[in-house]
Amino acid sequence: MDEKNLGESTEARESRLTTLMRSGYLQKRWLRKSFLILLSALVGGVIGGFVVVGIGLIADDSSDVPPVVVQEKILKIEPEPKPVAEVVSGVSEPETVDLYAPKFDGVLTLQEIYERYASGVVQVRTLGAASELEGSFGNTPDSFGLQPQGLGSGFVIDKEGHIVTNYHVVRDADTVQVVFSDDENPVEARVLGSDPSTDLAILQVEADGRALTPIPLGNSDSVVPGDTAIAIGNPFGLDRTITDGIVSAIQRSIRAPDGFRIENVIQTDAAINSGNSGGPLLNDRGEVIGVNSQIIAGGGFSAGNVGIGFAVPVNTVRNVGSQIIETGKVEHAYLGVRIQTISDELANNIQLPVDEGILVAAVTAGSPAAIGGLLGGDRDVIVNGNNYVVGGDVIVSIDNQPVAESQELVDFIASKRPGDLITLEVIRNNQSTAILIIKLGKRPSTGG
Repeated sequence: MDEKNLGESTEARESRLTTLMRSGYLQKRWLRKSFLILLSALVGGVIGGFVVVGIGLIADDSSDVPPVVVQEKILKIEPEPKPVAEVVSGVSEPETVDLYAPKFDGVLTLQEIYERYASGVVQVRTLGAASELEGSFGNTPDSFGLQPQGLGSGFVIDKEGHIVTNYHVVRDADTVQVVFSDDENPVEARVLGSDPSTDLAILQVEADGRALTPIPLGNSDSVVPGDTAIAIGNPFGLDRTITDGIVSAIQRSIRAPDGFRIENVIQTDAAINSGNSGGPLLNDRGEVIGVNSQIIAGGGFSAGNVGIGFAVPVNTVRNVGSQIIETGKVEHAYLGVRIQTISDELANNIQLPVDEGILVAAVTAGSPAAIGGLLGGDRDVIVNGNNYVVGGDVIVSIDNQPVAESQELVDFIASKRPGDLITLEVIRNNQSTAILIIKLGKRPSTGG
């Protein structure tokens, strides 16, 4: 620092600084030193993942340059984005990334679900011989001598062209057509197999797998009342209509076309009407939780939806569909009993050998249960207005697993195949325990 400046007056110093600022001398000098210090900081700081610019004072060596204070600041250096590529012999090939791949771990909006999976929902048309149906429907046979018979929905489950629908949609059809997005070019479908006991059928179409949009299957066992329920189908022929609601109840029982009961059915208030049959009921992740099959409809001129619809659970679809695809048919295991759960009110009012278990109310003659030695009840009792049949065996375990609800036995038998052996532990009125090994049979063609 020059000594001559020590005695310089304040007025002279301010005049000289003003002159330097106007000439650009100070700015140039300040910028040159700032650049050198910043460059040094960058070289040292980048190694740590960020740059710390902590310049508290930037000044010239001489007193003729006033101190310039720069605010301390931390600048985070983001990693440089790198293209997704594969380097082969020095050539960079970009990798195709599917940005629309399903994310099953997150909730989707209705719009996202529709955009992703609506193209996987199809319209199912069935046709019968015109000579048999003439005059029945009031419409004209097509050019092939076939007349429209029914209309329903279905959905694609894989790239091999397998489509799920209801048995009652394709029942007794001579020809089945599937309509994708182009109504002018329906595709003929082959019925691989059907199951009247669960009201399910599997179709197959010959189509380029790239043109198909499979809808992922969820887990109906995890469904609880209050869950979101979304239906996509073709009500009254209006293709790919989406409606939403909630799961109103679970573990409902509805009658199948062959007279047997379909268990664990999902009830929903999502609007379902004629033409929705066979279409998917989805959760808020876009996964199928059921197949829309039945509704309780209004009477009179309002024969449409009143907010009570039923869907066959998707876990039943897995079981039935895999059998049809593998063998073309479905065989249900059969025990041949009518059962009831021991309720608290029954246990508190009637003397029973145990407080919980499954009452065997009746055994069908000639059934596997009868052959295996199960005994049905012999007297009716009424408790708080509910009828029970007691005096028969009480099932307390199945294959060494304790049971207390009749639905547990129903689900267990549904998971088996004809010919499988099961072990039942039962308690009889004299409080003796019996272990019965029963070979399951094949369910009869009709039930009551």
